[in-house]
Parts: sequence; C-alpha cells; structure tokens
Amino acid sequence: MKVYFRLLSFARPLLKYALPYLLFTILGVIFSTLNLALLAPLLSTLFQQGAKQPPPVKPEHYIDIFKNFQYYSWYINDHYGVTKTLQMVCFVIIASVFLSNIFRYLADRTMENLRIHTLLNLRKAVFDNVMDLHIGYFNNERKGDIITKISTDVQAVQYSVTGTLQVLFKEPLTLIAYLVMLFVISYKLTLVTILVIPVAGLLISRLVKKLKQQASASYMSYAIMISYLEEALSGIRVIKAFNAAGFIKKRFNDENIHYSKILKSMSRRQQLASPVSEFLGVLMVAGIVLYGGSLVTNNSGELSAENFIAYIVIFSQVMRPAKAISEAFSNIHNGLAAGERVLSLIDEKPQLQDIPNAKQLKGFEEEIRFENVSFSYHDTAVVKNVSFSIPKGQTVALVGPSGAGKSTIMDLLPRFIQPRSGKITIDGTDIHEVQAHSLRAMMGIVGQDSVLFNDTIFNNIAFGKQGVTQEQVEHAARIANAHDFISATVNGYQTNIGDKGIKLSGGQRQRICIARAVLNNPPLMLLDEATSALDTESEKLVQEALNNLMQFRTSLVIAHRLSTIQNADHILVMDNGCIVEQGTHLELLAYNGVYRRLIDMQSFTAMPVTE
Repeated sequence: MKVYFRLLSFARPLLKYALPYLLFTILGVIFSTLNLALLAPLLSTLFQQGAKQPPPVKPEHYIDIFKNFQYYSWYINDHYGVTKTLQMVCFVIIASVFLSNIFRYLADRTMENLRIHTLLNLRKAVFDNVMDLHIGYFNNERKGDIITKISTDVQAVQYSVTGTLQVLFKEPLTLIAYLVMLFVISYKLTLVTILVIPVAGLLISRLVKKLKQQASASYMSYAIMISYLEEALSGIRVIKAFNAAGFIKKRFNDENIHYSKILKSMSRRQQLASPVSEFLGVLMVAGIVLYGGSLVTNNSGELSAENFIAYIVIFSQVMRPAKAISEAFSNIHNGLAAGERVLSLIDEKPQLQDIPNAKQLKGFEEEIRFENVSFSYHDTAVVKNVSFSIPKGQTVALVGPSGAGKSTIMDLLPRFIQPRSGKITIDGTDIHEVQAHSLRAMMGIVGQDSVLFNDTIFNNIAFGKQGVTQEQVEHAARIANAHDFISATVNGYQTNIGDKGIKLSGGQRQRICIARAVLNNPPLMLLDEATSALDTESEKLVQEALNNLMQFRTSLVIAHRLSTIQNADHILVMDNGCIVEQGTHLELLAYNGVYRRLIDMQSFTAMPVTE
C-alpha cells in the first residue's frame, strides 16, 4: 500500500478529478440501473395486455422504485390504454439510457484526464531526477533499464493508479446499486445469491496471486532486451566488422524467449480469471432460475413472472462489475511492480550535491589550484596526492600513458566526481563550496567524442542557450573553422546532422563541438584529446580552431599528439596517478625522462621533434 499511495501522490491535485468523477459515476450508475429496473413495468404491461387489473396501492415513498413504476404504469394504462403506457415506458427508458451514457462519458473523460495528468507528473519527476544524477550512476546502470523505467514502466503505472480509483468508486457503486435493486425485487432470492459471490472472489484472487512477482520479472527482462537493442544499434559497425551478428542475434533472441515465457505465464493467469468468473456466474444463474422459478410457480405472490425476468437480467449484469474488479486487481499488481521500479529511480539520489547555502561562483581572476588531491575507483587509487596550479590565461597540458589519471583530473574540476582527499580551489574558494551550476557555467568542454544531437547545425551550436542570433552562431562557427563546410551543406545552418552527427565527418563534428564551446564564451576550457581520432588534414583544421578557442582563455588540455600541447605554457607528465615531471616542452625534452620516452615511442605524431 505504501507504493500505491506514493504513486497516487503524482495525481495531485486529486480532488480536482476525484470529486467530479465520483459525482458523474454515481449519476451514471443510478440511471444505468434504472434502465434495467424499467423492464419490469414494460413486461407487466405486455403480459397483462387486455386484462383489467385491480388498482395497486400508491406507494408512500418514492424510494420504492418498482412499486412506483407499477403504480404509474397501471394509472396510465387504466386511463389512456396499453399503447400510451408502452410509449411512456419506452420514453422513460430512452431518457434513462441517454442520461446514463452522458454521465458515463463524463466520468470516463474525467478519469482519462486524471490518467494523463498522472503520467505527466510521474514522467517529469523521473526524467528530472535522472538528469540530476551523478555521472558515475550511468556508468554502472544499463541504459535500456533506465529507458524502460521512463517509458514502459511509467505507462503501466498510470493505468494502475487510475484503475484503482475505478475499482474503489465505479465498480463497487455499480455492484451495490444492482444488489440493492435485487433486494428490492426479492430479498430471499438475493440472500441465497450473495452467499456464492465470496467463493467466486476467492477462486479468482488465487489465480492472480503471483502476478506481481511475474510482472517484476517481465519488466526486468524487457529492460535487458532494450539494453541489447541499444547496444546493437550503437555498435552496428563493430558487430558487422567482427562478424558478430550471429552472437548478437542469439543473445537478443534468448532474452526474447525468456520474456515471452514470462508473458505466457502471466497471460494464462489473467485470461483464466474471465472464463472462471463467467462459469461461476452461469452456475449462480442456474441456481437462481431453479429457486426463483419455484417462488413464481408456487403462486405465493412473493415474486411475479415479470419481476423474476427483470431479476435475472439485473443479476446477469452483477458479474460485469465483479469481473471488472478482478481484472483491475490483476492490472494493479502489474502496475505496482512497475511502480516499484519507477520509484527506485526517483529515489536514487546524486552522490554529488551542493552543500546548504552554496556560493555562486561569479568569476575567475587569479588561478585554479589542486592541493594534495587523491581519488580512487572503489579500492584502486587513480590519482595520488596531486598538486599543481593553473594561472589565469595560461594553458596547462596533461600528458602520460593510458591509465595515468589524466581524464580523472579533468573530471574532478567540473565536479563530475569528488576527490577522496585534498581540495580544488578557484581564487582560493573550494569548488565544493560553490554551486555546481555556476561552476560549470564557467567551463567549456570539448572531448574526444563529439557529442551531437539529432537536430540542426544551428541548434547544436546554440545548445542550451536561449535567444541566440544567427550572427552569433556564425561568428562562433568562423572561429571554429566550421563556417565554410556548414555553408556548403544543403540547408546551411538549418541542415539536420542525423543521430550523433552521423551525416558529418569526424573533423566536422569536432569543429561543431568547438563552435558550441566558443558560443558559450567560457573563461576556462577543458580539452580532452580533442584531435586524437582525426586524420592529419582534419587535425590541422581542428587544431587551428582549438588555438582560436584557447586564445585569451585559461585551458587545461589532455592530448596524445604533440601538435596539441607543444605550445602549452606548462606541461604536467603523469604516470601511475602521480605527476612525475613538469615544465615546458623544451625543458621536458632536455630532462630526458618519461616525456622524452613518450616522444621517442611516437605516442605523439604528425610533427617533428626539435630540441
């Protein structure tokens, strides 16, 4: 119940929808019940055609529906004849059916609005929380599982919440209205009838008992399939290059078969509930016919023939809300299983959060300093007591073999990860005392992977900014050496670049990323191997763009290519998580240490080494 009430909180303001729904449902149930109740006077009129009937006693209360109908139908029949009586009864039935359907439509529309409102709030809450999570969370979770929770699971939850409200309001009210009408017709027959209903409910509840557990397993299996699909689409080139299509197909199909088996088991239980309830209903109707028929045939006057027929018709409708309740409980189990997965994602808290009353970083005037900074992944030390400074306006480069800790240093500065010890300061202020949003607003990041979106070139350059003009975008593109190739595309800056910028070359994608950083105009640039995956010609164009970008800015650069860092003001050589050498390019060459060894091993390319 705790899970359900948490999910129900996303339907707020609930009363805005629940009160109108309850009102429309009550009115709809009243008129739909009257539709069936009116069969009795209609049948009475037809059965007693041509016979002079004694006047019935006028009821004292309007609550006694059947006696009122019988009295007024007799009155009209006695004064105006059978034809007029039939016309009157048919008119009342039509009016009642019309009103019942109007109110049913209004109730369903209100419930649909509540369903959509719940979906809106829930999906917003899930997505907002996902966007606030730390980078490390996404390294440990399957993307397919996250996608499934935001899409499929949320969809299942909305029907669970609104379906429960229908179970609480509409179906029980309908069931109660039918039972009241049955008691009015014959309380003896109804008492016998309701003794059988709990038996049917017990049998159906046993059928759906395991549905929640199976639903949880089905959602997990479906999430794994989506992960396999996302990985296959992302790595299609590698799959084909290594002839791994058979392996990928088998992995996906094995999970698909497992998922199908779970669905078959669930559907067997769900689908068995309906025929079982229908069979039990037929058994009860048969019993009613035997017992009720005896009440009619014994001429005791307890039950007339027309009332007995109306009773059977009304009772046949009792199983409809009862069946709807059983099916709703089945769906609720399904929805609660999905709800637990959705809430687990909402409850996930980012490991890196702003401290209370965090400062807003408004500028950068002097230097960035790392003071005895260490970081570990689990129990493995990656950065060990690193200390250095980046004076404003200078370019500091990080070099070293793979796994030396360079990218970790880069991730520490925008607070993607948090050091285990030591501190990082900007103008003497610890970055963990400032708002992460204001810290990252001062940085432009260009990585080795060109992250672009399936949108126009203009929107990719202006990403995240409002009110950007065409002139501003073009100016940024010119600085990034991108304006010429953009102008040569079919629609210029309005050209769609496809998923992850697939319609552009690697160098073009990288220059779009640089233009995006230029437009942001940050005082601090973080460049993570921005030219490592480019050919010589593309590297030259991108390097020129990077030089333009770094001009008059403070920069922290990671590179394996000499062309990127040889003009840096200061070079830090890292190995095994420590700074082992530092100085300018020529100073490090003269030192004849790790840096020189990296040069000799041709870890840097495309430019001759000069001393």
